[in-house]
Amino acid sequence: MIFLCIQLHLKYSKLIHFISVKQISIIIVNYNVKHFLEHCLRSVFRALPQIDAEVFVVDNQSTDGSVEMVREKFPQVQLIANTNNVGFARANNQAVRLAKGEYILYLNPDTIVAEDCFEKCLAHMDANPDVGALGTKLIDGKGIFLPESKRGFPSAWVAFCKISGLSSLFKKSQRFNQYHQGFLDENEINEVDVLVGCFMFCRKKIIDQVGSFDETYFMYGEDIDLSYQIKKGGFKNVYFPDTTVIHYKGESTKKGSLNYVRMFYKAMIIFAKKNFAGGQKGLYVFLITLAIYFRAIVAFFRRLFSIFSLPILDSLILLGSLAGMLSLWKTYVKPDTTYSTTLLSVFFLTYLISWIGSVFFSGGYDKPYKAQRVLRGMLIGSIIILTIYALLPEGFRFSRGITVLGALIGTLAILFSRTVLQRLGVKSVEGEDQMNKQTIIVGHTDEEKEIKGLIEKAGIHKNFIGTVSPTKEKYNYQITSFDNLKPITDLYRAGEIIFSQHHLSFKEIISQIETMGESYDYKIHSFGTDSIIGSNSKNTAGDLYTTEAIYNITTPAAKRNKRVVDILFSLFFLLFLPLLIWFVKDKKSYFKYCLLTLEGDRTFVGYDDPQFPELRAHIFPVYTPIPNFFIPTENIEHLNWMYAKDYNPWWDVKIIWENWRRL
Repeated sequence: MIFLCIQLHLKYSKLIHFISVKQISIIIVNYNVKHFLEHCLRSVFRALPQIDAEVFVVDNQSTDGSVEMVREKFPQVQLIANTNNVGFARANNQAVRLAKGEYILYLNPDTIVAEDCFEKCLAHMDANPDVGALGTKLIDGKGIFLPESKRGFPSAWVAFCKISGLSSLFKKSQRFNQYHQGFLDENEINEVDVLVGCFMFCRKKIIDQVGSFDETYFMYGEDIDLSYQIKKGGFKNVYFPDTTVIHYKGESTKKGSLNYVRMFYKAMIIFAKKNFAGGQKGLYVFLITLAIYFRAIVAFFRRLFSIFSLPILDSLILLGSLAGMLSLWKTYVKPDTTYSTTLLSVFFLTYLISWIGSVFFSGGYDKPYKAQRVLRGMLIGSIIILTIYALLPEGFRFSRGITVLGALIGTLAILFSRTVLQRLGVKSVEGEDQMNKQTIIVGHTDEEKEIKGLIEKAGIHKNFIGTVSPTKEKYNYQITSFDNLKPITDLYRAGEIIFSQHHLSFKEIISQIETMGESYDYKIHSFGTDSIIGSNSKNTAGDLYTTEAIYNITTPAAKRNKRVVDILFSLFFLLFLPLLIWFVKDKKSYFKYCLLTLEGDRTFVGYDDPQFPELRAHIFPVYTPIPNFFIPTENIEHLNWMYAKDYNPWWDVKIIWENWRRL
């Protein structure tokens, strides 16, 4: 009798297990990207009608309403709402332990999948039992292929080429670009070493065998390590370009920044310590260390060049116009006049500081470029110069004629140089008409109305050309049908296309973006949502149009003024380092913080509140701590909100002045 009961228990346990098994367990780890997550989930469920699947969203303590959105709009999702940020690897592993799928899909929340994506992945995996994990072709929001779709293992040489930039210089080289395996055709199925963690389609039994993501890694390296373990277990990692996935944000840390280099360095060291042995490990660490210093120096000077290149060019132009006018003045107007070299140097330097400073604070170096800002800056600078001139004794005055004519010729030359740079396609001098591109909406009347209403509520100005039918049939109010989108876009010189995902499938949108290429900006609106998403670069956070509040800290003027405060105080603290170092508490970090802030990796004043516009990592909070008083969380949030909404650079100056001893 007991034996019979045991047999029945085992029989029904297997039956229950068989019934509960799913084809795919999709795991999405989210942190404060509510609108991207919503579009991602819409695309996921559009791809699951014929597939028995379960979807997990693991939220790492988001404060942007992500959890509430999932509960309200996607009740079928298995939601794990963490009360603290446990990190990417650990969050994925929470869901893996609950997963019942034959396959595990690790998926980022800033991705869009086509309707047939999972069917194609399942078919390939079922037909190839030796494949342990599969990754698709990835493109960014501009339709540009993302090279991280297929990668090689980071040996000492491979990692050195990657972080030193050699792989970027020789993209198709098998010797120098093993990391992104640029020598493999992006449109052909190939076995590769490493798949990217934003889309990893894995067999559950293999994950159970080799383990899921290693929680030792902080940001980078988990996917590299898991790919390595899968190959080590005797299975293949396959790059599968028969379906394409949009990955909006790419790698969220800017590739040229010191922070990215530092994070990548740490991940590679962890990988080496775990998987390499003896001398190979030592060589690896040595080469990576060399590369890290080289990359840090390059990043520092690149950032300086991007900041000062235009002001330096303008200074040379103005100096040339002054020198030219001086030569003409001495030749044709006052040939007997002589000027002291010292006096000329002082006057010319003063003029340049006044003009360039005035152009800067007038927004002459802001984006988008506007000629009137340069004109206003030059006028203000000239007024300052002439005012100072009037206060000088007669013996110290320089020629007003040379000053005025030099300013006039210099201004015209600067405006001409901007035109030339625009013709050459230099991004830093793009005009408003270039940045605020003419826009086409792909959708019917109700979709057009919803999109325009969202953009209007967000306070964004758009030059709308008209609408394109999402089908092959065109109505009278539409400028063309979907199959003629590209030629009509070129005809109207449109630069931005907003696709409404309603009558169009995600697959059609992805295919159209791939076909049209990177010459245009693309946005996607899922009908019925309150957001429009997109991205114009894999190195920057995605673009987002929503009906949410507009903050002053996001304006070009605020960004410029905040950066000026950071630069001036960094230079001040570095200049007076021998004196001030004795008054600060954290003497070890003093020099480092000043350099990082000067380079642009940090800001002196800021917050860590994802409810508000993202800022660089900060040194001081937006408030001055009060002795013997614990400031409640809601008051800190309110202060952060006030800072973002009504930003004024004098707030930074005050906070830095009150807190600099805590550097």
